[in-house]
Amino acid sequence: MFKLFKQLYLQKRVYIVLGCIIALFVLAFIFPILYNVVWGIFLLLFVTVLVDITLLFTKKDNINAVRILPEKLSNGDDNVIYISVENKYNITIHCTIIDEIPFQFQKRDFEINRTIASKELKTISYNLRPTERGEYIFGKLNVYISSPLKLISRRLIFCDQANLATYPSFIQMKKYDLMAFSKNKYTYGMKKIRKIGNTTEFEQIKEYVLGDDIRNINWKATAKSSQLMVNQFQDENTETIYNIIDRGRVMQMPFKGLSLLDYAINSTLALSNVILKKNDRVGLMTFNENITNQLPAEGKISQLQKVMEQLYRVQTNFVESDFGKLYAHIRHKITHRSLIILYTNFESLSSLNRQLPYLRAIAKNHVLLVVFFENTELTKLTQKKAKNSDDIFDKVIAEKFNFEKRLIVNELTKYGIQSILTAPEDLSINTINKYLQIKAKGSL
Repeated sequence: MFKLFKQLYLQKRVYIVLGCIIALFVLAFIFPILYNVVWGIFLLLFVTVLVDITLLFTKKDNINAVRILPEKLSNGDDNVIYISVENKYNITIHCTIIDEIPFQFQKRDFEINRTIASKELKTISYNLRPTERGEYIFGKLNVYISSPLKLISRRLIFCDQANLATYPSFIQMKKYDLMAFSKNKYTYGMKKIRKIGNTTEFEQIKEYVLGDDIRNINWKATAKSSQLMVNQFQDENTETIYNIIDRGRVMQMPFKGLSLLDYAINSTLALSNVILKKNDRVGLMTFNENITNQLPAEGKISQLQKVMEQLYRVQTNFVESDFGKLYAHIRHKITHRSLIILYTNFESLSSLNRQLPYLRAIAKNHVLLVVFFENTELTKLTQKKAKNSDDIFDKVIAEKFNFEKRLIVNELTKYGIQSILTAPEDLSINTINKYLQIKAKGSL
């Protein structure tokens, strides 16, 4: 009996009818003829509620519900959560589903209403978009069922607490994986890059045999040996790419719920997947006042999982990043020429000038690609129609900052440093395009 009362909830229409009955009882003091009629209505309500209770509580296992979760959540993407509900009653029921979703989403009004026919199995889905990496805890799955009378609800609880990890955007990674190797990639913004020269490097000089390309004849060696000698080439060696992420305070700026740091992390994962598919080696490093999350460059398939695990653990703070320490570490640890992709952000030319000596020093021994971000909010402000003097002032300031961003690109180019100035949402596609362009040109 106690369990029954714990599961039983009166619906809103019962309270409305009871309120009307109370009002009629008050009127019955003025009009006594209503007294017996009101009691009749009250008894009818009481009997109807008993019938409703009987319909819902006759059996224990007439409803079965289960929450179906993915193995992990993808940060910054819509992740689909499924709820399967089976109605074993002989009547159509109305379900109100309240899932105890993780507190990080701050959804206080989550509710799903569905009508399920007798003996029907219905699968319901909803989307969750996490904006933080880490552990997410799902609580109980609460299902409130009511009969067609809709006077009472029976509360049933399913599913124990479930912990789910949120990783960098592997959904985005898979999307760009398909785009990078599909015939229709150009419609998504991927660029076709024509290779200049050939894709081989010198291996040795050998004697000419029938079938060798006469264009490869080495005339100097031929003159010395008095017989035809040709240059033999081998396929170009794989290249080494390091993704380096600035996790200092400049990367904390939020856009559409994600910080610049998370955009950089998602892009790094997508790019690492493409790099490995192109048979190159990929490594990882993050820095602020210290160098952390170091992962030596490798070309194995298992490297992608290592990159994902390292990115999952990236923590940040609001300190100023030490580019001097980064340069010293690169000089000591990365001894052969590599492509260094540096994710950071510069809001002004003065902030670049403070770090430019270190960037130039890195670019002497490596191909350096600096990736930084457009301030899309300022861009929207420049496009907004000014209605008063304050709006004009805001537009002028916004245009000044946008112009400084373009000056930063010019300043980097002047010293032979490549750069990408991109909106956060276009970061992955622009970075992948730039990598493919550098690889096709043979800049390494």
